Amino acid sequence: MGDNINTKDFLIGTLIGSMVGATVALMFAPKSGRELREDINKGASHVMDRAGEWKDTAQEKGSDWKDIAYEKGSELTRKAMDSTAHLTRTVAQRTQDIKENVQDKLEEKRDVEDDVMKTANKVSDQLEEAAEKLEEKTED
Repeated sequence: MGDNINTKDFLIGTLIGSMVGATVALMFAPKSGRELREDINKGASHVMDRAGEWKDTAQEKGSDWKDIAYEKGSELTRKAMDSTAHLTRTVAQRTQDIKENVQDKLEEKRDVEDDVMKTANKVSDQLEEAAEKLEEKTED
């Protein structure tokens, strides 16, 4: 941005300096009024031609900078979208991994609970059998 302002200031300064220099040179030259006016008109025409060239150059540069800015903006947008898509995939995968891990842990817990219940039932059955045997022995 700083280069744009310096270039613009330089071009304006050059244009003004050229006009002032040409006018002063023509005014101090020993010529008639008509010759002086013709020279001033030629100088003004020359300055206008140069200003037109500078304008065209500035427009070309501006167009080039606009194209570069558009390309960079598109590239940054694409990179941001790619990063977002990657992040979304990563988060989705990690969420799926956590879900599967929790499901595995719950299944393991259920298996342990089932084993504990089976063991408790066996122990309960064995206690009942032992109690029945003990009762039979005490009745005899």
